[in-house]
Amino acid sequence: MSFLEDLEPWFYLTRFRDQLSVFSETMAASMATASCTDDAADECRDDAAALRLKMVAIAMILVAGVAGVAIPLVGRKRRFLSTDGSLFVFAKAFAAGVILATGFVHMLHDAQSALTDPCLPESPWRRFPFSGFVAMMAALGTLVVDFVGTQFYERKHREQAMGVKAATEAAVTATAAAEDGITIISVSPEPEEAVDNVKSPMHIVGMHAHAAAHRHSHPHEHGACDGPARRERGPGHADEDEGVGEVSSHVRHVVVSQILELGIVSHSVIIGLSLGVSQSPCTIRPLIAALSFHQFFEGFALGGCISQAQFRNLSAGLMASFFAITTPAGIGAGAGVASFYNANSPRALVVEGILDSISAGILVYMALVDLIAADFLSRRMSCNVRLQVASYVALFLGAGSMSVLAIWA
Repeated sequence: MSFLEDLEPWFYLTRFRDQLSVFSETMAASMATASCTDDAADECRDDAAALRLKMVAIAMILVAGVAGVAIPLVGRKRRFLSTDGSLFVFAKAFAAGVILATGFVHMLHDAQSALTDPCLPESPWRRFPFSGFVAMMAALGTLVVDFVGTQFYERKHREQAMGVKAATEAAVTATAAAEDGITIISVSPEPEEAVDNVKSPMHIVGMHAHAAAHRHSHPHEHGACDGPARRERGPGHADEDEGVGEVSSHVRHVVVSQILELGIVSHSVIIGLSLGVSQSPCTIRPLIAALSFHQFFEGFALGGCISQAQFRNLSAGLMASFFAITTPAGIGAGAGVASFYNANSPRALVVEGILDSISAGILVYMALVDLIAADFLSRRMSCNVRLQVASYVALFLGAGSMSVLAIWA
């Protein structure tokens, strides 16, 4: 009888049920909406002043975002601001540093603070580094999306290229027969149509992630920085290599611009909501300056990628507008729910911490892989020492400037 009594807990899974009960209680405590702090004790709380500052924040951040994203789009038709100019590369490196610091110093730190807040139960939130884990998974997820997007465009262009090739061969055969032995090769697309096809994001040749871009850009290749050496191979080979490199770069910019917008928009909403629900002018004032600075250079990086991707005017305008209004819209939404939203509740801390971690992972991946590595490992950068030095200085200045702002916001 005692033997059966000893086995009874295993039959009824008592141990498992106890663990499940503890886990359920922990999750229930983590999802509580009651405040952990006394908001009334905040000496700087002033609802009327906070509302006025939020209106100022909406206006300033909107202007900063519009200016940042518009400069590369408008300037692509100006020589000194074109995407081929050194000034653009310098400014983009500075913006990449700002985005990198935003991910590491601001978003990841905020996520860590939220998920280890004393308000939350010690288990599991302070027993496992959830912020770093979620950020890592977000970065890997971004890599998968990056790869799938590139493969999608590659397959799409391959199918279109096969159709164009078949149509061209048919046109050549028909022309040869009609001319009674004299073969005349004519190009079917009109010049303007050909240009549109190259510029259209749906008419691009694929590439295998960064490998193809680096094959055409690394200085280890023979004659990578030697213009005449390339011409020795003959005009046909030079034009072919140049065309493949240009279209591969175009693919990269199309995918990068879309993923970068996704990452920026996701964390812009969080930042806007955080500012909007705050009722403390002491918190809002430094955030206005920090977010305006941050929004301008994030907009510049995004606008540069959109410009390099050569989207049509309508698509470029929609992407730019969506970026510019996201943070102000988040501030407005936060101000609207500030009266009943409890930012100090366990549930709010968990949601904020996880979303901040996801944003940090996306931003760090985009800054390191698609902005910094793509530009700093290019042939253009390796062949121009002056541009290298200026770009590295800009990169460190951007990262340092955004990091210093963490003292106040």
